Amino acid sequence: MSDDTDAKTRAAERAERSERMAREGAQAMAEHLASVKAVDERTVRLRALRLAKEAEEAAAKAAEPPPPPKRSRKKVAG
Repeated sequence: MSDDTDAKTRAAERAERSERMAREGAQAMAEHLASVKAVDERTVRLRALRLAKEAEEAAAKAAEPPPPPKRSRKKVAG
């Protein structure tokens, strides 16, 4: 009978381990997906900030008066 009891105990331990591994795997996957989502949200936010800054800089540059044309010097023949 002890063989029968040992077999049942081992089977129960395997089942518990399998359930625990499944729970931990699901939790790890949820944490990973949350991390990926957070990175994606930050990327979108930072891209929007960068594009707004670039647009502001382009508008400021367009509002500046153009630089005066450079004069070319004539060489004197000598």
